[in-house]
Amino acid sequence: MGNFMKRLLCLAVVAGLPWAALAQTKPLYENNFEKAEVGKVPDDFLVLNGVFDVKQADGNKFLELPGEPVDDFAVQFGPTEGAGLAVTARLYGTGKGRRAPVLAVGLNGVGGYELQLAPAKKALELFKGEERVASTSVGWESGTWTMMRLQVRKIKDGEWKVEGKAWKQGTPEPAQWLIAHDEKAEPPTGRAFVSGHPFSGTPIWFDDLVVTKAQEKP
Repeated sequence: MGNFMKRLLCLAVVAGLPWAALAQTKPLYENNFEKAEVGKVPDDFLVLNGVFDVKQADGNKFLELPGEPVDDFAVQFGPTEGAGLAVTARLYGTGKGRRAPVLAVGLNGVGGYELQLAPAKKALELFKGEERVASTSVGWESGTWTMMRLQVRKIKDGEWKVEGKAWKQGTPEPAQWLIAHDEKAEPPTGRAFVSGHPFSGTPIWFDDLVVTKAQEKP
């Protein structure tokens, strides 16, 4: 059993989901950085802005975005598509005083869709480019790993749905999507990405990046 399938099995147990359903999931792209060289960015990544590199702690490798400077930074990966894909990732950040980072995953490249977890606002927000198209209240715990998933799927000709969810690693995955947006314009073609805003001045970590086909059910 490969590393990806082992991780899926662990998630299935935590979330109380049937292993058989997850075992049939075949990733179109995956990267857990275990084979990546420390101090570098994997060759298949496209850094849009910021300084990312692979780090290692407690026997685990991950992609790190430093805590300074404070801005919006992103890196792309995986196949280039318009719709029908989902991206899942683990993200880690810490708060400092009243400041907290913003953690995000996205699809469809620059100008596409971005699912942002904004702890300072206690909100999970969905953006299309620079426009916020949906928002819902969520909680967040500093110094823990957060699972985030975003997907874009075609419902019928001229209609698409963008859906997202986020949950603390080690807790059950929400049974339903926490946030959704109905789209009438055809999604742009682009790659998946992860991004971060280190407003707290502390590093943000990214791990277990996976791109799969979008699901018809949660």
